[in-house]
Amino acid sequence: MREYKMRRGEYLDDRIDDMEETVEDYFGLVTGTEEFKGSELLVVEDPTNPVFERIVAGAVEYSGKKDRLAVEFEERPAEEVIAEGDADAAADAVDAKNDFLLAATGRDAKSRRDSMKRAVEDSPDAADEV
Repeated sequence: MREYKMRRGEYLDDRIDDMEETVEDYFGLVTGTEEFKGSELLVVEDPTNPVFERIVAGAVEYSGKKDRLAVEFEERPAEEVIAEGDADAAADAVDAKNDFLLAATGRDAKSRRDSMKRAVEDSPDAADEV
């Protein structure tokens, strides 16, 4: 599960009014919830894009800190996707992930990568845990 920070001065609640509706718009019908660090995250068991097997997404609340977006994208093996003729869906899956993360965090793929690099550099022990 990956956690994403919002841009400085912004909050997840300000960017996404209804998390369930937003997740359904990007990925398909929410079929349940799953607990992660004391927060209930939304689960999409049968995503609309055939590249995804399962998606878990939602807000993780921390006392005294801003909420973070937690997301886990479970994808099918590339060979299986290609064998079934869904290779075009792979590009759509990447776009859906990036568009959702941009809408939720206000950060594009480059700034999210840079932020993760800084987090690893700041705590080298955490990199070993990944």
